[in-house]
Amino acid sequence: MVSQQIVIVNTGCANISSVKFAVKRLGLPVTVSDDLAVIQKADKVFLPGVGSANAAMASIEKKQLVSCIQCLTQPVLGICLGMQLMVEKSEESLSDSTHCLGLIPGEVKRLQVGDLRLPHMGWNTVIPVADAPLFKGIDAGSYFYFVHSFAVAVSEFTMASCQYGMEFSAGIHKDNFFGVQFHPERSSDAGAHLLKNFIDL
Repeated sequence: MVSQQIVIVNTGCANISSVKFAVKRLGLPVTVSDDLAVIQKADKVFLPGVGSANAAMASIEKKQLVSCIQCLTQPVLGICLGMQLMVEKSEESLSDSTHCLGLIPGEVKRLQVGDLRLPHMGWNTVIPVADAPLFKGIDAGSYFYFVHSFAVAVSEFTMASCQYGMEFSAGIHKDNFFGVQFHPERSSDAGAHLLKNFIDL
């Protein structure tokens, strides 16, 4: 892999260390930053997130990162909550829906899984759509690690799906923006392969 500037956006609400170590395991240097100039100059950008959408968006707005992220033209990968922040809005807040970054059409809604336990936590199979670039060389039905109670519905922007009481988007993609609901940094060989595919874009 050619040396690149890889930046993890410090959203102020993410488990950044696990993503950082996963990239380093691929033998690549990585920078964690909330500096607009550093993010804009990156070759690849990671947008991780844990917690609630409203807290994450409040932190991103406070750091004045919204327009910076929206204007990026290099490949950007949202992970877990980071993926959810890429769509238009989230119903995660009980009082009101949260406006998200609006990079990819879609809404985040609570999983409707009947008697199954929430959060959806653990290993599950993922089915990519044909020619999804992040899943190149990864077998359909490979297992990835999930921790979430909210999800984005399957749409024309779905690049992979998963079943847990219902079908939902395990990955979404539009233009240079990619998102995965699972944690590739915690998904063993398949996750490492996906991260490498992203960095090789």
